[in-house]
Amino acid sequence: MRELLQELFEKRVHQFVLNSNMRTGTYSKAEKKIETLAKRSAEIVKVKAMGNIIEQAEDGELQTIRYNAHYQYLIKQKGTLYLEEEVEVRMGRFFKDVLIMDEEINPYGVPEQQNELLISEDSGERLSFQYDRLKAVQYAERWWNSYNPAYKKFVNDCTNFISQCLHVAGAPMRGYPNRGAGWWLQNNNWSYSWTMANSLRLYLANSKSGLRAREVSSPDQLILGDVICYDFEGDGRFNHNTLVTGKDAYGMPLVNAHTYNSRMRYWAYEDSSAYTPNIKYKFYSIIE
Repeated sequence: MRELLQELFEKRVHQFVLNSNMRTGTYSKAEKKIETLAKRSAEIVKVKAMGNIIEQAEDGELQTIRYNAHYQYLIKQKGTLYLEEEVEVRMGRFFKDVLIMDEEINPYGVPEQQNELLISEDSGERLSFQYDRLKAVQYAERWWNSYNPAYKKFVNDCTNFISQCLHVAGAPMRGYPNRGAGWWLQNNNWSYSWTMANSLRLYLANSKSGLRAREVSSPDQLILGDVICYDFEGDGRFNHNTLVTGKDAYGMPLVNAHTYNSRMRYWAYEDSSAYTPNIKYKFYSIIE
């Protein structure tokens, strides 16, 4: 099975770097990636794909596997190069060693609980702090594709990951033990805003002490260590968060994230399977 998976990756790699006239077969991920890069006057000059099997099952000559696919893209834009990485979880089926189905498992398919951050007045406590943007980025780089054992891991881990980045950079917790207020993680318990995408978005928009943020109107106004929130369906409930860890050749944000583990990914997520034409964004610059 590992040999079959490796053969599959080798075929995919060529789809990312060959021009449209030379490609054989259609791999939608490659098509979408190439299309979105072209909008930014960028291209993939080299790609590497690796994978590992998470679980597998056999039913006669039908084999089903769940596996990680780790892509590394060397991207060229305006004469500069940078490395983007992403990991997706996929399901594949082989019949008599022939691939008959292969699809991504939607990383946002598990809905968050419907508890929500309670918008309430701040206690009046003044929690001054200095936000170390470099530490936030360093943490996001260290743990983008793994999980710090000092923190609990969640199925939907994107907001937990961003909260960790913010906290190690100096942002103070407040609100314990009220799960619907503040932003905190303590004694194996946590606020909704620590782990839930929409709650963190509401907290950043409303906090008046401790961790605070200022909403800006466009992504190019963000700097390293700032946060982008995503409402993929455009229904008003945000379901993903990322941390700005770099800029491309045009000064637009590149981000790191969990759930669909990504590193130096272009901020707009137009090549994501979760993307819809109704997507909405919120851009928050952390107040120091």
